[in-house]
Amino acid sequence: MTTLDYTEFLTTSAWHRPGEGPRYLQLGRHLSEAIRDGRLAPDTPLPPERDLADMAEVSRVTVRKAIGQLAASGLIDQRQGSGSFVRPQSEGPRLQQSLSALTSFTEYMEHRGMTSSSVVLETGLYTPTPQETVTLGLTGEQRVARIRRLRSADGAPLAIETSSLPEDILPDPGAVETSLYKVLREAGGAPVRALQRLNAANASADEAAFLDLPEGTAVLQIERTGYLASGRPIEFTRGLYRGDIYDFVAELRLD
Repeated sequence: MTTLDYTEFLTTSAWHRPGEGPRYLQLGRHLSEAIRDGRLAPDTPLPPERDLADMAEVSRVTVRKAIGQLAASGLIDQRQGSGSFVRPQSEGPRLQQSLSALTSFTEYMEHRGMTSSSVVLETGLYTPTPQETVTLGLTGEQRVARIRRLRSADGAPLAIETSSLPEDILPDPGAVETSLYKVLREAGGAPVRALQRLNAANASADEAAFLDLPEGTAVLQIERTGYLASGRPIEFTRGLYRGDIYDFVAELRLD
């Protein structure tokens, strides 16, 4: 068990700095530092939300968002009915991303308090492949805007995403610097629903080099087709995600 004095550790002056970001981000960083430097040992249970809120002098909503940030970064496990526990760091940080929410990589990382970045590996207007033609419902004369990007968060490479869209939806693929969905929303043409297919794949030499993995490493592959409210398919994205970092989660409900 930890010998950390939470009353002193969570006093407001120990973690909060005016003007340095939202309270939940600062509290989350304070807790993550204690986990990374060993003050909070693996398998240590965190105090209940109410106790954390009282000690840190913040709302339970702020505590819940800070804990959610730690869970998304793979630093803690949230166990139903038992509470939150420090994850052994030998397991490495993990990110949990919902398969049910239509959220861009950039938006997801911002929500988790992480800084996202992109390196454009390929961009331009091209003759569509047979798969792009069928998936996007294109004629033989239409071109596609294609963008292949290396996606990173806090400097760590996490995914390679290749997105294809009809030329009339994205006439200038070079306009996409970070968030594709932001560009589409500003143009009034972002998807409102999507179908996703998840399967396993092995990283090629090229893909492994970008993701900082050994060649042939198992990765998670997601193919997503995004649709406008009219039902028109306007986005086909193939993403390769590091299996040692990502967990994809889907909520199931009884019909």
